[in-house]
Amino acid sequence: MKRLVLLLAMLFLVSSLSAGTIAGKVTSKETGQALAGANVYIKGTTVGAATDEDGMYRIKIDDGTYTVLCDYVGYSVAKKEVEVSGTVKVDFALTEYLFSQTINVVADRARERETPVAFSDVSQEAMETRLGSRDIPLVLNTTPSVYATQGGGGAGDARINIRGFNQRNVAIMINGVPVNDMENGWVYWSNWDGVGDATSSIQVQRGLSAVNLATPSIGGTMNIITNPAIQQAGFQYKHEIGSGDFSKSTFFGHTGLIDGKYAFSGGLVRKTGTGIVDRTWTDAWAYYLGASYNLNEDNRLEFYALGAPQRHGQNLYKQNIGTYSHSFARDLDDYDPAALDKFKEQGPYFNQNWSPVSSSYRGSQYWSEDYDQRYDPSFLMERENFYHKPQVNLNWYSRLSDRLSLYSILYYSGGHGGGTGTYGDVYRRDANGVLGDDDHRFYFGPSPWTWDWDATIAANQGDEGYYVIDQDSLYKEDGQSLGILRNSRNNQWTVGAISKAYYKLTDNLNTSFGIDWRTAEIEHYREVRDLLGGEFWVKTADEFNPNEKVGLGDKVAYNFTNTVDWLGAYGQGEWTQGPVTAYAMAAWSTIKYGYTNHFRKAAGGGELTADTDWIHGLQLKGGASYRLTNEINAFGNVGYVSKVPIFDAVISDRDGSKAEDPQNEKFTSLEAGVNYRGLAGKLFVKSNV
Repeated sequence: MKRLVLLLAMLFLVSSLSAGTIAGKVTSKETGQALAGANVYIKGTTVGAATDEDGMYRIKIDDGTYTVLCDYVGYSVAKKEVEVSGTVKVDFALTEYLFSQTINVVADRARERETPVAFSDVSQEAMETRLGSRDIPLVLNTTPSVYATQGGGGAGDARINIRGFNQRNVAIMINGVPVNDMENGWVYWSNWDGVGDATSSIQVQRGLSAVNLATPSIGGTMNIITNPAIQQAGFQYKHEIGSGDFSKSTFFGHTGLIDGKYAFSGGLVRKTGTGIVDRTWTDAWAYYLGASYNLNEDNRLEFYALGAPQRHGQNLYKQNIGTYSHSFARDLDDYDPAALDKFKEQGPYFNQNWSPVSSSYRGSQYWSEDYDQRYDPSFLMERENFYHKPQVNLNWYSRLSDRLSLYSILYYSGGHGGGTGTYGDVYRRDANGVLGDDDHRFYFGPSPWTWDWDATIAANQGDEGYYVIDQDSLYKEDGQSLGILRNSRNNQWTVGAISKAYYKLTDNLNTSFGIDWRTAEIEHYREVRDLLGGEFWVKTADEFNPNEKVGLGDKVAYNFTNTVDWLGAYGQGEWTQGPVTAYAMAAWSTIKYGYTNHFRKAAGGGELTADTDWIHGLQLKGGASYRLTNEINAFGNVGYVSKVPIFDAVISDRDGSKAEDPQNEKFTSLEAGVNYRGLAGKLFVKSNV
């Protein structure tokens, strides 16, 4: 026993003698200011510490050789190789983002314990482990005040709400460029499939946010960053499989930063599947290219190109819950059991947007300026989405002096495609299979109804005479289609430029000024996709060519072009001293809409047109953050936004009528919060009201 005690004592003594300490201070290289809350840690371990109010840290560790990393939001990561023997002093002077991670600056990333807004960061590692093959918004469901859903189950049909506001009032940006639709502010995530695989990080700022574009963000702002300069050199191949015959192959390659000047990243994604919900199939590609080049120590260029050409089946009809499960509906306290007699149980994967069709029907379809056969010979899809919206950015970052920097982005985005549906009169059957006609109206039978393509094809191929479809007695000529599938097209292009100047007035006061210019043209029309057995369709909506017989690919129903011109400007100041950070921002924007209807005549006989005057918007916001202790900071902000109305609130794109006095939407916001960060940066508690 004495020998054992002696041995343990000697081991403890040796261990004590070999224990060392790494200590030092973390400051800003530009200002010399201490950085509180910076993470200092040993590479490859969980050993580390956060800096205190004076920027000081201390790490206890065994003697040896280590790589020590220092990380602080808004600054480039620094590392040092140290040999520990006793106490070693290791100081870090961090460089603010300029040429190491410039895209973070132009995207207005909030900084931990400084920026007075509520925000959350999603890292690249979290994207890889939590997102999988889902649409990008779904990785944010663990983020406060965020609700994201896949929608009906089709690939790319996701949507996101932040603090109750939908995507029309949430600013979505990719590499600092707004991607919301120019007419009405919507975002279609099928256009950005594959971006998740290239994403370096996502930041969600809730509320009015600290983004200093004139673009108003009421619910919040979602910044998606893809940065080739911070990727490690190497290649990655990933293959995913899943239910619904899902298969996705992803290949990415990165050069890393070469000679401190060049960096390239590229990726290609292929995704297919039949879908879990009935016939929500997907057939998609995605591509990404990112490149950066440091011209010299004061100038840097970045280039980004990404897109996702895709087709997918959709599930867009809402159903009574009894359609999916009678037993589940019956157990609900507020469900009327009598409704179960009306709604036939179809199962949880029921989709009303498809129905089988005879394989003998080989009629061609027209979409994306080309003729093709349908996706599957055994069924026809009422609702399909097909689209390709590439985006190309050229970014230039220039440091004009120690106090003045200029950040400029020139970008192009061009959307091409649309969605499908029925047009005219198409047969349907109720849940018992009864065909809709004068004696057996489908909506009197059990729900939900389904399409009957074969009955429609038979009617379209029938002889001249009267046919009853959907309770209407219709007369047709030989070869005339009474009901067809149509494409609703939305072809568009947008060109824009963003330029921001940052000027450091004093060591404590940073200012920023910028402009945001965009112009867009959007074509809206319907075209014949599938004649469903007929030889032609009689177009009645075109006042210039009434009752014209048209075929596949010809325009029907409507045909108009919208234009949107946007100009915005802002000014912002940010003051930092000790534990206090405060900012104030004012922005002005103006928008002008134009409309030309190619199917409707104006009073003078030409095409119907409408144009608006310039409509002005305003936003004012500001806030302050105070670090109470090394672990706790409090913040508050206030804002007012007068948001310009969307296109549909100003011009009716069906008849060209204009609102006499279009009103801006007005929002006032007040927010306060307290954040806690402890356990050496491992625990975060954020609260706000």
